[in-house]
Amino acid sequence: MSSTKTVLVTGGAGYVGAVLVPKLLQAGHRVRVLDRFIYGEDVLAAVKDHPNLELHNGDLRDRALLARAIPGCDAVIHLACISNDPSFELDPELGKSINYDAFEPLVEVSRDAGVRRFIYASSSSVYGVKQEENVTEDLPLEPLTDYSKYKALCEDILQRYQSPDFTTVTVRPATVCGYSPRLRLDLTVNILTNHAVNRGKIRVFGGEQRRPNIHIEDITDLYVDLLSRPEAEVAGEVWNAGYENHRVREIAEIVRSVVGDEVQIVTEPTDDLRSYHISSAKIERDLGFVPRHTIEDAVRDLVAAFDAGKIPNPMDDARYYNIKTMQALKMR
Repeated sequence: MSSTKTVLVTGGAGYVGAVLVPKLLQAGHRVRVLDRFIYGEDVLAAVKDHPNLELHNGDLRDRALLARAIPGCDAVIHLACISNDPSFELDPELGKSINYDAFEPLVEVSRDAGVRRFIYASSSSVYGVKQEENVTEDLPLEPLTDYSKYKALCEDILQRYQSPDFTTVTVRPATVCGYSPRLRLDLTVNILTNHAVNRGKIRVFGGEQRRPNIHIEDITDLYVDLLSRPEAEVAGEVWNAGYENHRVREIAEIVRSVVGDEVQIVTEPTDDLRSYHISSAKIERDLGFVPRHTIEDAVRDLVAAFDAGKIPNPMDDARYYNIKTMQALKMR
């Protein structure tokens, strides 16, 4: 593949997409974004006039739209989905239609249109709860929820399409954290930071559960890097991508260490004992990929954004919370 590519990013105006798209443009690629823009087009304001950016406002489930948007693309980075368990459970039918039913048509149209590389953002939640100290890619998938079940089923579909002409790559990211122009304040590190800064108090439910995280700068750097790798290095591969497997109470302590000692940490009981911990040794071994940003960095970035007034009305504005936005729009 040549170094400059035309890349379709589904969900390019989402939390990860809003950081990834400018990086792809900066790397010299032509970028097409396919998104419903339910959080607004201003999330890409920094690059909206870039000559190499095309915006396609529409639904991933619209096959006719795929047939218009994909031809001429060298690569697809598939981020779009109803993201995480609570958002999926809000409307399981909607979640299935977007996360699963629309997946194979997207892969099929991509392959038939001559796309050479398809990168899929799966989830490290596909493993379910494991007792092993290091959860590696060769362990069986035992998803506990519909969200993670359909993520796993899509991985199977994608593997079937791998061929010498159609390189498929699956990434299983840990929970992403840090600042994005399309900010989410419903993810562990981001929630705790928001509450520490704006309420002076963090509520920790349980606290012993492990939550693997990866900084948004690192996961987006990885997607850019995967575009340039030779086929032999990435074809048909599946990689975990995480950094720190901290317990929730440890994340709360990290947040307090950045925001200030006056922040109160209150622990409350919980029924949610889901605990995930993943090993990212394989991607380091295969690609030399080592995350460079810590949870502490993510907290600092968020605090700086709060201080700069970039996150107005963080407790109440629905745009920072997937479920609130979906309910407000009555998404179908």
